[in-house]
Amino acid sequence: LLGQLAASLMLLTRALPLLLIFSMVLFVNTEMWQVFSSMPEAFLMAAFALFVGLGTLFLAFRLPREVDELERTVGQAGPPLERRQRINVGLVMFVSQALQVLVVSLAVGGFFVAFGALAVGPEVRESWIGSEGDRLVALEVFGNPAEITAELLRVSGGIAAFSGLYYAIAVLTDSTYREEFLDEITGEMGDTFKARAEYLAARA
Repeated sequence: LLGQLAASLMLLTRALPLLLIFSMVLFVNTEMWQVFSSMPEAFLMAAFALFVGLGTLFLAFRLPREVDELERTVGQAGPPLERRQRINVGLVMFVSQALQVLVVSLAVGGFFVAFGALAVGPEVRESWIGSEGDRLVALEVFGNPAEITAELLRVSGGIAAFSGLYYAIAVLTDSTYREEFLDEITGEMGDTFKARAEYLAARA
């Protein structure tokens, strides 16, 4: 688990600049605030579930190919994996990437909550959504007010979901992210495949 968290942080340092540029355009978009601030809670949860579902479907269709690649890379010493073993390897890869997506999404969402509390004041919210919003937390930073509103949390959560979906796709399609992700998995699974080959050879 700690290894996966470390890998997530390493990839985060490479992915975050591009994600923040992409996300900042959404964050300062008036329509984005209007959509998420007026959306019923049930629809908001459904939208988040849709993003999670799309990411899960992408991984479900993509990971079998990655399992084949992993087996060719580090599993040549032993016999081909059985169906159950392939499923287990796929689950390891799925959990690994899901954890990385979660870390990236939380980091992006947390950044925009902090940024929005400092940069989006009552006047801006009034201009964007027609009201000052539902204030949840009021702070004072360097002598100036900073507010966290329900609308800010909604928008930040929406952008975090967008970013998580983008990252889930990019990490297996972008050559830079994919290589780093698979290098981490290959290193961890190499010893497992080696031990399996030795065990099967001893039984033969």
